[in-house]
Amino acid sequence: MTSFDVDAVVVGSGPNGLVAAVTLAEAGWRVVVIEAQDTPGGGLRTDEVTLPGFRHDHCASTHPMGVASPAFRALGLEREGLRFAQSDVALGHPIAPGSSGLLLRDVDRTAAGFGADEKLWRAVVGTFGKRWEPLSRGIMNPLRPNLDVLALGATSVWPTTWILRALRDERTRAVVAGLAAHSILDLKQPAAALVGVALGAFAHGVGWPVAVGGSQSIADALIARLRALGGELVTGERVTSIDRLPSARAVLLDTSPRDALRIAGHRMAPRYARALASLRHGPGVYKVDWALDGPVPWADPSIADAGFLHLGGTAGEVVRAEHEVARGRVPDEPFLLMSQASAVDPSRAPAGKAAFGGYCHVPAGFDGDITDAIERRVEHFAPGFRERILARHVTDPDAMEAHNANLVAGNIDGGSPDLRQLLARPTLSLTPWATGDAHVFFCSASTVPGPGVHGMSGRLAAQTALARLG
Repeated sequence: MTSFDVDAVVVGSGPNGLVAAVTLAEAGWRVVVIEAQDTPGGGLRTDEVTLPGFRHDHCASTHPMGVASPAFRALGLEREGLRFAQSDVALGHPIAPGSSGLLLRDVDRTAAGFGADEKLWRAVVGTFGKRWEPLSRGIMNPLRPNLDVLALGATSVWPTTWILRALRDERTRAVVAGLAAHSILDLKQPAAALVGVALGAFAHGVGWPVAVGGSQSIADALIARLRALGGELVTGERVTSIDRLPSARAVLLDTSPRDALRIAGHRMAPRYARALASLRHGPGVYKVDWALDGPVPWADPSIADAGFLHLGGTAGEVVRAEHEVARGRVPDEPFLLMSQASAVDPSRAPAGKAAFGGYCHVPAGFDGDITDAIERRVEHFAPGFRERILARHVTDPDAMEAHNANLVAGNIDGGSPDLRQLLARPTLSLTPWATGDAHVFFCSASTVPGPGVHGMSGRLAAQTALARLG
């Protein structure tokens, strides 16, 4: 009988790697997680990057998918002290200074604000919002779809620009375009609206909360659970080859496809290795965080308490900006996705101050400086914003990848979630986490179900390992 040093080695400590590790540890396996960076968490890290006392999330900040995730709900991380906070205004989308579309927790109040589109919003997004739990199960395990996710596909698989033609109120049009743009796809392509409608439904079902203290709190809760189960975490150690790891029943890779091939490509089936090599990454992101001497002075006071904001203007402006990015150009007026976490979680900033930040989409590997264009865009909707800046911190695509090797060229999706790569991620299979080697599994956001802080790629990969290895 073969003797193993440990039962499982998980390479990478992002949300998927940590969920995989906890899932295996709960099954009685001896697990060690190895992380290249000195701080664990991957996209769940939070730091004082501007000034002391101002806590900024490096990547993910708002967590509707995390709260809805079957993986996180099964783990019950509130036992480790994880808490979320949110506003009744899940999302504010300024269209012009003083005028905004609002996505509220309450379906009826949201629909009433969309004028001529009231009934349509209530019938589509409101209905999915009421059924957020089965919808989340279907979205986060799309290889075994249920009726809710099939209905979502039937209503939302079309290009967003087609769907916008059916809407008559600019507030609805702008909000839908902004939601779809989270996909980082050209809104003239199919599938982007799937992301938008799902995010709108989760806003009504569970809200768009932030983790109290920062997204790092999610990673900390997972690590606490892992250690309570006897698991280990090693940081500051970069894995270069699977052959140098401790002897284990299973190795799970929460890495980019490029790093997975470097570490274990020689152990994978040739077809699987080719699929990893051919996975296409989309545009990158350019992020700016600010420490502010007070709240953002929005021209529209209705968005002052919003946990998240889209600074995109009209639907047409959002479509144009994302189309420019898809064509490899930086738009003159970028579409901004902004976290106002300190408005709902006061622990993020000193009393009376504000931690504010967000990003826009840029071509992969963009190495220019568009900080001024971003600040001009914020100033347009919040006159006097620049006067409140105490400090700023810029993270361009290269810096994003240096901070987290899974964010190739600044792409935060683990690979473009277009229609083909939604299901064939990285290959079309009922077990896309299995690599062809019985002991090697791939569990990052480059596998089904894809991007987002939900941990389901890790949970499904771990369940596949348990089913195959006992």
